[in-house]
Amino acid sequence: MTQQEIKTIALVGGGVIGGGWATRCLANGLNVVVTDPRPESRDYVERMIDEAWPILEAADLIAESGGQLSFVDNIEAAVAQADFVQENVPEREDLKIAIHQEISENVRADVVIASSSSGLLPSRLQSQCKHPERLLIGHPFAPVYLLPLVEVVGSEQTSSVAVSRAGAFYRSIGMRPLHVRREIEAYIADRLQESLYREALHLIDQGVATVAEIDAAVTGGPGLRWAFMGTFLAWHLGGGPGGMRHTIEQFGPALELPWSHMKAPELTDELKQRIVEGCEDESGDRVFSEMERRRDRCLVEIQKVLKEHWYSEDEDGWPKMV
Repeated sequence: MTQQEIKTIALVGGGVIGGGWATRCLANGLNVVVTDPRPESRDYVERMIDEAWPILEAADLIAESGGQLSFVDNIEAAVAQADFVQENVPEREDLKIAIHQEISENVRADVVIASSSSGLLPSRLQSQCKHPERLLIGHPFAPVYLLPLVEVVGSEQTSSVAVSRAGAFYRSIGMRPLHVRREIEAYIADRLQESLYREALHLIDQGVATVAEIDAAVTGGPGLRWAFMGTFLAWHLGGGPGGMRHTIEQFGPALELPWSHMKAPELTDELKQRIVEGCEDESGDRVFSEMERRRDRCLVEIQKVLKEHWYSEDEDGWPKMV
C-alpha cells in the first residue's frame, strides 16, 4: 500500500488520545472511524474536535477537503475498511493484548497497526497477533492534534516495512516521527519526563518548593530552551565558545555529587494531597476547558516561531537547525 492510498483511519478507543488522533486526522482530510464501548465517548470526541477546530483553522492547519467522522459499535466494523489502525485503549497490558488480537483477526493483512501506548513493549502486545510483523508503537503526546512528536517503536518481530510505512503516514499528517532504535519500556520522552517528575516529587516532599514554584523554575528557565534546543544543545551553547567540551569538563564532576534522586519518594497520602492542592491552587478559578484552549494557542504560536527562526526539516521530516 502506498502512502497516497491511506484514506481511512480506524481509531480503537476514543478518549483523550483517541480524540486527539481523530482531530488531527480529520484536519488532514482523512476519514476517521472510531469505536469505543463507553457511551460517553462519542460526545467527548465530538466536543474535542469542535473546541480544537477554530484554533487549527486560525493556524491554517486544516486541509481544503476535510475528512468524514463516523462511530461504530465494535472493532470488526471499525477496522474492516481501514488503511491504518491506531489503538488508544487504557494502558493495561492484558487489555491491549486482547484488543490487538481482535484487530489482527479482522483487519486487512497489509495494514499497519499502531498502539498509542506510553510505555508497554510491542513484543508483549504482539504475543497473540495473527500478523505480529505489522504491529508497532506510535506513541503521541497530548494534545495530539498540535504536538508533532510521535515515538515509533518496533520489536524484533516488527518488519522494517511497517516502521517505514508508519513513519511516512505520521509525516503525512504533520507529525515528526522519532524511531526508537530498540525496544525499551517507556521509550525516550516519557523516561526523560519521568526523571524530572521524580525529582520534583522529592522537592515537594522535602518542603523545598511548591508545585507552582517548580513549574515556574521550568517555564522561566530551562523549559524555554528545551522547546527548541533539547537538553544537549542547550548545554553545548551554555558552555560558551568551548561548547559541550567545556561544559563537560567544568560540570562533569558534579555528576558524582548526590544532588538529585533517581528513585522516587514514597507517594504518601500527604504528598499526594500537596500535589493535588498545589495544582488546584496554581490553576485557580480558571475554567479547565479555557486553560486547554490557552495552552493550544500558545503551542501554535511557539511552533510558528520555531518554524520561522530555528528549524527547517530534513528529508525524513525531522527538524534540523536552519
